[in-house]
Order: sequence, then C-alpha cells, then structure tokens
Amino acid sequence: MKRRVVLIVLDSVGIGALPDAHLFSDTGAHTLGNIYKISGGLDLPNMYSMGLSEIEDSRLPKFDGKIIGAFGRAAEKSSGKDTTSGHWELMGVISEKGFKTYTENGFPAELIEEFENRIGSKTLGNYAASGTEIIQVLGAEHQKTGFPIVYTSADSVLQIAAHENTVSLERLYMMCKIARELIDEGGYNIARVIARPFVGNSESGYTRTPNRRDYSVEPPSTTVLDKLLQMGYVTVGVGKIDDIFAGRGVAIAEHSKNNKGSIDATIRYLKSDEGDFIFTNLVDFDMLYGHRNDYEGYRNALEYFDYRLPEVISAMKDNDLLIITADHGCDPTFPGTDHTREYIPILVYNKRMTGAMPLGTVDSFMHVGGLVFNFLTTQAL
Repeated sequence: MKRRVVLIVLDSVGIGALPDAHLFSDTGAHTLGNIYKISGGLDLPNMYSMGLSEIEDSRLPKFDGKIIGAFGRAAEKSSGKDTTSGHWELMGVISEKGFKTYTENGFPAELIEEFENRIGSKTLGNYAASGTEIIQVLGAEHQKTGFPIVYTSADSVLQIAAHENTVSLERLYMMCKIARELIDEGGYNIARVIARPFVGNSESGYTRTPNRRDYSVEPPSTTVLDKLLQMGYVTVGVGKIDDIFAGRGVAIAEHSKNNKGSIDATIRYLKSDEGDFIFTNLVDFDMLYGHRNDYEGYRNALEYFDYRLPEVISAMKDNDLLIITADHGCDPTFPGTDHTREYIPILVYNKRMTGAMPLGTVDSFMHVGGLVFNFLTTQAL
C-alpha cells in the first residue's frame, strides 16, 4: 500500500530559546510559551493530544487525556534564524555561513544602480523598515512616479513593494527575478528577494495583498526533496515551499497565499491521493503576526490551525505519516520584530500509533528530513 508523508511547517512557531540565543540577542524568547502566558491560554486540544505540551520546556499546560504520537524538539545547527536556512536544514542542508543583512546603510549603491539600469527605472527607499509602514510613507510618491519601493529588514531579504494598479504583478515579479540574478552574480549573499504588492491610497491607507512571491537562493547541496524526486517520488510544495527551494526538488507547486488556503490545499492533496510527500508552509504566523508583535492574532491563528487539524487527520490513510514542526521562532511578545533563535517542536502522528513516544531533544532540524526520507523509502514506521 502507498505510503505518504505530509510535513506542515508552522512558520515561526518556536518553542524556547536555544543555548546560543544570547548571540542573537534572543535570550528569553519563547514563541509558544510567551503567547500562552500573555494571552492567558492557548486552546490547542488536538496538538496537546499529540504531545505538544509534553515537549521539554514547552511552558504549556500538561494534557490530561491520552497522548498518541511522537513529540520532541530540535535545535538548529545552521548559523541563522531565517526561513531559508530553517527550511533547508529541515531537508538536510546545514548553512554554516549565515546570510548577510543590510540593516544599517541599506543595499550597496552599485547593486541599486545596476538594478535600476536593468529595470529602466529609479527606486525609492533602500533602507530597513517595516513593510507595512514603508508603504504608508512612500506609497503616494510611488504611485506618482511609478518607482518601486526597495527595502530590507532584520532578515536577509531584499523586498520590492509596488501598488498593483501602478505596477503590474507580472512586472513586479520580473523585477524580483532581475534582483535575484544581480544578487547571485555579485555575491551579495542575500537569502531571498520578496515581491510585496499592495493596494489602497494615501487617504485611506495602503495594505499589502496576498500576491507575495519569494525568490530564494538555491540550496548549495542536495536536499531530501531532490533525493526523493530523483527516486521517482512525487513531491508537492504548498505555500512558499517552491520559492524557498528555488523550484528544486518540487514536482508540483501550489502557491497558496495564506494559512487557510494552504490547509485547504493540503487536505485536497491528501484526499486526491496525489503526491508522496506533501510539504506545506503556513506563513501567516510569521508574516501577519510574529513580525507585527500581534500576539492575539498569533494565538487565534494557532487555535484555527488546531481546529482544522482533525480535517487533515481525517483525510489521511492508515499508511500516511503527519509531521508538524516549524523553521525558527518569531516571538510576538519579544522586543523588536525580528525572528528569534529557538528550538522547533516536532509532532509525529500515524493512525496506527497507540500511545506516546517521546523523542526528547535532537541536535538538528535535519532529524525531520530523516523521518520523511526513512518513512517513504523503508518499511519501518
């Protein structure tokens, strides 16, 4: 009988500061624990029943029912706390050299000048800013001139914002591809270029749309996705997975735009029996709530996912394996709006499991990719 794995990454749902968190100014970060503490609770009965609250230092209330599933946490070996290195490590690639950030002075003048030459337009911005704030500051000038807004953040990203009625999505995506090429050619070591389309006006304000696209640097070595695809397995990337891996190792790409769409797509693939490995990223935790210090929105998003989790499990067949994890932290109660250097939770479930299976603490996110690969390619559970 066919065996499948569905791996769901709760983007930024960390579970406690790593021992080296002080090197990243993240001492005391604990995305799940601090949300639970400041909001007065987290209603996550389905993940609790899989062992979430039993993970070491979860800071969550102990579950009083029967736990079925394997549970633990993983430390990050890569030198960073970003989406790209986190997902790469999940799939077996350690990033020993961290990606470069450009928060102090913006991007080098020669990069911006060449970018402007290639796109045939001047740019606005070129400084570190909140994406929701910079469009309020520069949105009107952008609409008047047509010049795209270029900015960065505490992450290793070059972001390009444009109003959908001023610059078409097709042109915005093209500009992002040009920026990606220039970054790779020039050795600027930037993890991602992100298209940030928005709508609105200067009177009522501007808001970002769900039509974001990410353009990542390619992984430097072979990933679990690559190996599975080479072996004939059908890999499905839901959400921004295809973007994070620069299209490599992904046979079917589903560019869903938010948590609801990605959960819906995951369930659809499970019901259709299409795909051997369904790899899903749920971006809203990070994009909408973590970076905006919105712990109430974050709590609601966690509870929504937990509410939908029985639908995912119901769509699974007896031989399917479900893994729930994260890629880094982004504690919304913590000072600043950056990612936080944290352990990630690991929850593993199969309908044939009968009890609790503690995994403890593993020393790398790669443990997750190992579970995926071994389950699909061997007969062991």
